[in-house]
Amino acid sequence: MQAPRGGSHIDEQWTLALDRQLCFALYAASRAVTALYRPLLDALGLTYPQYLVMLVLWEQESVLVKELGAALQLDYGTLTPLLKRLETHGLLRRERRADDERSVLITLTEQGTALRDRAEAVPGLMAKGTGLEPAEFAQLRAALRQLTANVTKAAHANAASPPAELADQVARR
Repeated sequence: MQAPRGGSHIDEQWTLALDRQLCFALYAASRAVTALYRPLLDALGLTYPQYLVMLVLWEQESVLVKELGAALQLDYGTLTPLLKRLETHGLLRRERRADDERSVLITLTEQGTALRDRAEAVPGLMAKGTGLEPAEFAQLRAALRQLTANVTKAAHANAASPPAELADQVARR
């Protein structure tokens, strides 16, 4: 391994090599998993983001847009076109609440509820496609949830730091 500029030694794990980057491993895994979903979701007439919306609705039958966005970690601008397409396909209804015009309630239609039966096989087929044993699958899911929580917390902490201070930390290394 080449010594980094400045002559100091850095653990090989923290180099700039692509295969050492957690972000790339997550990116590649996400793309592979999404590709595995594609033919299953095509058969349902759904994209992956639409499938995520439907998962929430199949659990709750109706939900406020704000709650749906929080559950899926999506902003309103991203969520609105998804919901419009699903409504156009007859899978859900969007209705402003009478008691609060700012709130939009999303409700499954009969067609959206019926699609759930066709989607029942998807999670099992996906789990099988990962090649992981059930315990490994659960462990990986738990680790990814922990990673998400940790990174979200760090991002919020970094957002509170002035950008110049963050740049200085990188520049000093």
